[in-house]
Amino acid sequence: MIRTHADRMTMISLAPPSVPRLSLEPTSSRHALLDGGWWPRSRDPVAELPGLILAIDARRGTITQVMLGMAGWDSHPRRLGVAGRVVRLAWFTTQHPHLLTAICGNGDRVDLLVVPAATDYATANAAMSIAAMPEGTRHAPDILPSAAVQASGRRPDAVSEADWETDGGRVNHALERSS
Repeated sequence: MIRTHADRMTMISLAPPSVPRLSLEPTSSRHALLDGGWWPRSRDPVAELPGLILAIDARRGTITQVMLGMAGWDSHPRRLGVAGRVVRLAWFTTQHPHLLTAICGNGDRVDLLVVPAATDYATANAAMSIAAMPEGTRHAPDILPSAAVQASGRRPDAVSEADWETDGGRVNHALERSS
């Protein structure tokens, strides 16, 4: 791998860290797959990550590294200056874009659902609530679709006649008459 000057640069946000839209599992349960959910306001990691890192620092321990999926972000800096220290950022094409893993200096790991910035409020709120459940057993990629259903107020198993009629099939009226 060829290292460039940009790889060695530490990016620093000129704006103060924003208060993150974050929901953490309250008991730090080791039984849950996820530790919570995070809903960034934009796709800019330099603007969004400092506030998140500081919030996790205060609750779980000092963050030293953050691992993210490359999809869904506008840039992929390798180092981020936060509160006078450097946090390493690792970007993976194989990591799901809705999953963020933070490693703390004390060895703890924090796994968060990442709700895309453009998600509507009701869906994002439902997704973060699901991700922060103490006994949560859902994987990050599975949460957003079920949160969208929950936010719509529709039962997951409820299928309207319009859904059936627009799924590509047709009612065979000849079969109905012969019954």
